[in-house]
Amino acid sequence: MTLIRPTAEAAGASGPARRPAAGRAVALLVLVAVAALIPLLGPRSALDGTGEAAAPGVSGIALLRAALFAALCVPVGELFAARLARRVPGAPLEHAPHSWAPHAAAVGFVAALGLASVVATGNLLPHHLSDMDVGGLYRSRDGKLALLEVNAFLAAGLCALSRRPAAQVWPLAAVALAEALRAHPAPEHGPLVGSGLTLVHVTCAALWTGGLLHVLRMLRAWRASSEAADAAGAALLGLYARVAAVLFAALTATGVWSALRRMPPGTVLDQLTATSYGRTLLAKLILVTAVAVLALLARLRLRRAADRLGACVPARAEVVALGLVVAVSGLLTALPLPIRWS
Repeated sequence: MTLIRPTAEAAGASGPARRPAAGRAVALLVLVAVAALIPLLGPRSALDGTGEAAAPGVSGIALLRAALFAALCVPVGELFAARLARRVPGAPLEHAPHSWAPHAAAVGFVAALGLASVVATGNLLPHHLSDMDVGGLYRSRDGKLALLEVNAFLAAGLCALSRRPAAQVWPLAAVALAEALRAHPAPEHGPLVGSGLTLVHVTCAALWTGGLLHVLRMLRAWRASSEAADAAGAALLGLYARVAAVLFAALTATGVWSALRRMPPGTVLDQLTATSYGRTLLAKLILVTAVAVLALLARLRLRRAADRLGACVPARAEVVALGLVVAVSGLLTALPLPIRWS
């Protein structure tokens, strides 16, 4: 009896532990697949019936840009969440989760390299190495920005592996700046205003998305270390929620302003359904609205004294929705603009 019971208890203890772990792995793979399908298959539905023609390889470009955005969010969020955690009294900072920043930098480097190869081929997908004019990257504005992103992710990865991972904030800022400049070329009307709006928008989105992801990872690591860490975890989640409210306001303001620069107010309603850019923007707005509702639910749960960490449930769903927003954003940057500035 004494030999059988411990064995049964051990099996019972390990069995349920393995099942959730396997379930989480499967769920993660499914979510990654869904997020990848959005930029890969999205152009077909977005362009259907609009009379617009997409550039060759739009699906691949959208996937690469979505991967680049995601690679930017992860390390920015880690730095942001770690800074918030240092402001929480009694936080078990020694029990920090393993950093994903080096892996994110590798993904960003590959994505940026792929986008640079597209620029080197004249904004076409290269089929052979001979199709690319690597030297031409130094002679064009888009080429220089593409090379800047490649080098910035390489530098960010080296900083993440160094003794001072906080130094990666500078190459990550260079990536955000390059994206803002790339999205608003010189022929556009008011390119500096557009670049400024995009820079704020991208920065706030990275802080919001990556910050929430790492906050939830920190809460899990803290809770596994000791039950006393629940109070610190609830305080960290509440601190993040207050900052996220400001980020959401900035995201909304810059997003609306940028949309109105692309689509004049009198044509917005028509273009939201008649153009590929408008349709994708509408899908992004719906997802952001869902994210806002989930964030509100998490904030309401935080105010309940009984189980403040119950806010993690809608927060996890919020992370999933934000991941879909990143995927849609990658698609949005690859589609033709609804109007052309003269």
